[in-house]
Amino acid sequence: MKFMLIICIVLVFVIGYSYQKNWSGDVADRCFCKLHGEVDDCSCRVETLDSLNNNKIYPRLNSLLARNYFRYFKVNLKKTCPFWSDDSRCALKDCHVNVCKKDDVPFKFIEEYHLDNEKHEKNKYSKDVNVGFEERCAEERELSALDKTISEEKKAEFQNWREYDEALPMFCDIDDEQSNDVEYVDLLLNPERYTGYKGPSPRRIWRSIYEENCFKPEKNYGYGPEYGADLSLESSMCLEKRVFFRLISGLHTSINIHLCDQYLFPANNGFGASKWDHNLKEFQSRFDPELTNGQGPQRLKNLYFTYLIELRALAKAVPYLKEAGFYTGDPTEDSDLQVGVNNLLDIIKSFPDHFDESQLFRGNTKETKQLKAEFVQHFRNITRIMDCVGCDKCKLWGKLQILGMGTALKILFSGDSMRPDSIVKLGNKDFQLTRTEIVALFNAFGRLSSSIHAIETFRKLAR
Repeated sequence: MKFMLIICIVLVFVIGYSYQKNWSGDVADRCFCKLHGEVDDCSCRVETLDSLNNNKIYPRLNSLLARNYFRYFKVNLKKTCPFWSDDSRCALKDCHVNVCKKDDVPFKFIEEYHLDNEKHEKNKYSKDVNVGFEERCAEERELSALDKTISEEKKAEFQNWREYDEALPMFCDIDDEQSNDVEYVDLLLNPERYTGYKGPSPRRIWRSIYEENCFKPEKNYGYGPEYGADLSLESSMCLEKRVFFRLISGLHTSINIHLCDQYLFPANNGFGASKWDHNLKEFQSRFDPELTNGQGPQRLKNLYFTYLIELRALAKAVPYLKEAGFYTGDPTEDSDLQVGVNNLLDIIKSFPDHFDESQLFRGNTKETKQLKAEFVQHFRNITRIMDCVGCDKCKLWGKLQILGMGTALKILFSGDSMRPDSIVKLGNKDFQLTRTEIVALFNAFGRLSSSIHAIETFRKLAR
């Protein structure tokens, strides 16, 4: 009897494996069918970007983003959603930061909550405070839960960073920089990956972006199979609206790829540890044309367009970024980091097929000015929608990537002109980047870079 049971289990495994192999070959043919030739509205080819990113940019950028300057992001995750009262907080136990009940908090910690803001700023990243909370909370923090632990050494460095930034001439403000709710988050402790955040809440977020706050074809267009599949309608839009739409679509694609690339597989039969790994079936559900009304392959191609936009922004900002410096308070670290950044920027600058932003908003007509104002307003609305995300880790990465994209657009529309060879320099009275913007710009580009790198992984898995 046991022998027969073993035979049955083996047969099930073999059949399942065979199905996976056959199914994967079909996925390769269908999902990646558009990842060749020129990127829409650009002169650059997909194959060229694959080579540039995977061989030159990704390994260098990935290394830089692990450095102290780029790994700590200042963000407010407590802002109220401005569009609807019910923010549909994720009901999963690991889809938010666990907050202990008052009775679970030791008296000395309760006292600290009533101290003045300065002392609160000093203590809220304390390792002891965070450990005290963890010991008294009923459930573990994982998946989308944010790890807010910051070492005492890093807290002291942050104060030096703030004093350095405040000494710089500031020409633009970032929301919430002075708010008591702003916190530093260690991005390496909180990677972007699958969190289990799904259902009505995230669907409402993306529906609001696509249907209310994004230039789009006249027909409904989104990421669910219920939307229209006539992509030819997009060609009827003017260039500026196509650029905006593809930017958002490319970002959405990038986020989806990360969720598929870092997917949590539960332990077999409830025993052993869960495992983070690539999920080809999940990738198929989001990009297979047969499951997305034909839209999946175009979504993947839009990722390359978004990548090109942010690549061009970095190229335009090369003089600024080389002069600005990357201050952390450690001269050796700062010097070493600048060398690494300069090396990356030289590679980006030497790339010959950048996006040409001079094609946008041509002329000085009333219609052009109105279109540009509408472009900016749409983006601001999307920025505010990020405060409605019901998963803290999803909100963190959403806010970071939207700010990074906004910083890229700010660079493209600034400087001496909007020519293909235009640049922005340090000392320009009309242009300034804050530390938070620079951190967001590099990390947002890093997310796009890792997505393109992950596509190659899924190609291999699907063969």
